[in-house]
Amino acid sequence: MRLFGKSLQTYTDEELFTRIREGDSKAFGELYDRYAGWLMRYFYRMLWKDKELAEDQVQEFFTKLAANVDVYDGKRSFKTWAFSVANNMCKNHYRHAAVKEKSAPMIAAELSETDYSNTAEEMDHSSFLQRLEDELLLLDEDRRGTFVLRFFDELSIKEIALAMDCSEGTVKSRIFYTLQHLNKKLKDFEHLLLNERL
Repeated sequence: MRLFGKSLQTYTDEELFTRIREGDSKAFGELYDRYAGWLMRYFYRMLWKDKELAEDQVQEFFTKLAANVDVYDGKRSFKTWAFSVANNMCKNHYRHAAVKEKSAPMIAAELSETDYSNTAEEMDHSSFLQRLEDELLLLDEDRRGTFVLRFFDELSIKEIALAMDCSEGTVKSRIFYTLQHLNKKLKDFEHLLLNERL
């Protein structure tokens, strides 16, 4: 897809947004392609692994963006802004959904019967990731969100601080204590605690 001799894929997010403000639907499609999958994975991990709910949130995100392109002011990177919006959307669900209260005790009961003494080498990779996902669901939303953005979405400390509207020190503290907690539950997590440069 080319625009004035330049492929849309070569545009930065911010350049695409300039085109979107001018009514370019192809530029909007390119931005959607870049972020829909990323946001889907984020919402899925943050909203109780509910695929339909995650899909709805992705659609809501882009629907609102299309309806009001001025909502993004360009003062920070689009990526950082997008995750800040996604984080706030999740918080709205935590405030209004009774699902969290209903699901957390069931997951906790299941985890209490699980033996975490095995290392990742002794369990298959998918099993390890499933246990990690279950543990993340039991964390408060700020720690879970910080962890997901850092280790799954690979945002920098600075980007996470901007996305979550907190200090870099707060981000570092959340990561440190979350890794400590996970290290107790999942023995193989020790390498993350040692390797993470805070």
